[in-house]
Amino acid sequence: MHSSIPLRDRRLRLRRSRGFTLIELIVAMVIAAILAAIAIPAYSSYVLKGHRTDAKSALLDLASLEERYFSTQNVYTANATQLGYSVATPPFPVGSGYYNITAITLVAATAPTATTSGIPATYSITATAIGNQLKDTCTTFTITSGGVESATGSDPNANTDCWQQ
Repeated sequence: MHSSIPLRDRRLRLRRSRGFTLIELIVAMVIAAILAAIAIPAYSSYVLKGHRTDAKSALLDLASLEERYFSTQNVYTANATQLGYSVATPPFPVGSGYYNITAITLVAATAPTATTSGIPATYSITATAIGNQLKDTCTTFTITSGGVESATGSDPNANTDCWQQ
């Protein structure tokens, strides 16, 4: 006994159920490529922003160590080994290696005179991006003894945005 479906229709059903057509595969690949073209740059941007934490943490740590050193020695130091680092002078990498501490700048105190009130001792510590992190919009972070945090880079709003992101 033959099935009630004609032979021609059975062949068409078998042919259609074998898999995807070339056009369907190409459309799927184009859609995947468009999604990747959008997602990969956005992901890369978030990764670069996430690495900023290395610079900010290192600067805040060094600032804390400078203040601790000042409280015991009554001077700031540009020698990082006195702050517990293995390298005496910058540049040296910090964190996961996305930033280098490139400068520890000191301004010595001056005693007050009859005409001036004197200048207290201060420091400024700078971290600069290295390697792939140079693609970030914020490439240099600085903190001072007065607690002023600043950033520079290709972003015109870097000074206000980089420390918050």
